[in-house]
Amino acid sequence: MTDTRLEAGSPAPDFSLLDQDGTAVSLADFRGRKVVLFFYPAAMTPGCTTEACDFRNSLASLQGAGYDVVGISRDEPAKLKQFAERDALTYPLLSDPDRTVHLAYGVWGEKKNYGKVVEGVIRSTFVVDEDGKIALAKYNVKATGHVARIRKDLGLD
Repeated sequence: MTDTRLEAGSPAPDFSLLDQDGTAVSLADFRGRKVVLFFYPAAMTPGCTTEACDFRNSLASLQGAGYDVVGISRDEPAKLKQFAERDALTYPLLSDPDRTVHLAYGVWGEKKNYGKVVEGVIRSTFVVDEDGKIALAKYNVKATGHVARIRKDLGLD
């Protein structure tokens, strides 16, 4: 478990993870652009599918405003590939099976699940600016309506 919470202005922890095609993707690859990183518990589950499809549906307008989108979960690349193909997700889905990046971003820890306290992924989203600094950090978000709130926070709606 971690107590690390990133805040606006913090440097975004760098990483290099495999995407759904087995290609290494690093945060440094996005330097000079803004990127939305969203951490979700598991590919192909109802809430995560809702969130991923909301990002897919907003992708063109986010990209038009200068934002790339990247999803991160503990799923292996093969499962991420199935998820991307099943739901026509055209942005990178990154695999962090050992939770290294989850821990660096403070998105692994205790959470309530159906009233029980469990340890797991805390659904969270970060916007990283062109210089690799956190511009927006949202922890413990709900899957439904989340993308609309991020768009509003970014002044896109």
